[in-house]
Amino acid sequence: MKDETNYSYVYLISIVAAIGGLLFGYDTAVIAGAIGFLKEKFQLSAAMTGWAASSAIIGCVFGAMFAGRLSDAYGRKKILILTALLFAISAIGSAIPDDLTEFVMARFIGGLGVGAASMLSPLYISEIAPARIRGTLVTTYQLAIVLGIQLIYFVNLQIAGMGDDAWNIDTGWRYMLGSEAIPAALFMVTLFFVPESPRWLSKNHNEEASLSILSRVNGEVKGKEIQQEINDTLHEEKGTLKELFEPGLRMAVIVGVFLAIFSQITGINAIMYYAPEIFKSVGFGTESALLQTVIIGACNVLFTFIAIWLVDKAGRKVLLLFGVSGMAISLLCLGAIFYFDYTSGPWVLVFILTYIASFAASLGPIPWVMISEIFPTKTRGVAMSLAVFVLWIAVYLVTQFFPILLESLGGAFTFWLFMINSFILLFFVWKVVPETKGKTLEEIEHSWKSYTQN
Repeated sequence: MKDETNYSYVYLISIVAAIGGLLFGYDTAVIAGAIGFLKEKFQLSAAMTGWAASSAIIGCVFGAMFAGRLSDAYGRKKILILTALLFAISAIGSAIPDDLTEFVMARFIGGLGVGAASMLSPLYISEIAPARIRGTLVTTYQLAIVLGIQLIYFVNLQIAGMGDDAWNIDTGWRYMLGSEAIPAALFMVTLFFVPESPRWLSKNHNEEASLSILSRVNGEVKGKEIQQEINDTLHEEKGTLKELFEPGLRMAVIVGVFLAIFSQITGINAIMYYAPEIFKSVGFGTESALLQTVIIGACNVLFTFIAIWLVDKAGRKVLLLFGVSGMAISLLCLGAIFYFDYTSGPWVLVFILTYIASFAASLGPIPWVMISEIFPTKTRGVAMSLAVFVLWIAVYLVTQFFPILLESLGGAFTFWLFMINSFILLFFVWKVVPETKGKTLEEIEHSWKSYTQN
């Protein structure tokens, strides 16, 4: 059959939706440049430093919890627009506080937006993308996250260079946090020009609009085929959360939740959020620490492009096996460096970069790809909410307790703890996680129903 896919249209839609990922990365990583100055500004203990860094994550938990039901009720597009508004409010609010409580409240609002967008952007892309390039398109969401991280690292570096430490402690961090209002406004404006999810439209009995979008994306013949698949699958589904815990589909929940949790408790946000503080702890100055953080962000971006290139070729499972193995080895070496006190040379940066490269090419994008494609259409919103909800719980725990772990256990045993989690994940991927590349969402759903664990 002739390929009639309108690639330019579907890539444009996906890029707009992926701006939610850019804001995700921007909002969560801005704290990396600001946290040291906030600690001095408000005289924070290790526990309160963790709370300042993780307060947005509490909002993410609630945002992820409610976004699924809201998007199932009102549509993916409308709730994405709401997330853009939350980002803008948080950016302004977190730039002007006079005490930690006001700061935490503003960051919580931003967290609501991040949590909702982290679920809705990949879900929206997966529901509109052709099967043959769905992995690539959802991976653009992860690329947007790392571009957002890299962008704010660069912005943080430029702002920090505008004054001395005293100026940054008093004022610089406000500019860092307030700068997010610009991409938030861009996200809100562009969302008005993309269509609603065709699968959501079908679920809500608007097949005419759904078919129109599917035909524009896939071509008229293929669009009609996909619309029929959607209709057939919707008739088979009850549309209840209980359905996800029936034999077969229960495995989809286990895989989604496990990947979500372990994508975080293998240490990525400990490194991304606290990278400047890690480098300062081994003797680097503020500017040098922020510069090395920019190098980390560049590595993250580069290897995410490798994931985009390979995810629909090599497949999800192969990338996970190789990438998580690289993460475990890197964490082993990082722990050894801290244990034997070899931190004065380049090795901390070297093995953080190998860890980031391994993560970016595998565990960074692939959980977002898989949790956006493995659940039934009628309950995809609420099911993704469940997976992303536990993901943000894991993010919160890592972000809150990493400073305490460093202070009490030291760098060696903290990184080795993340290494153990990486080996657990590696075993799970090898034994349990299936391959989903090249299948329509409806085909994946049917494969779970016939799935039996050996």
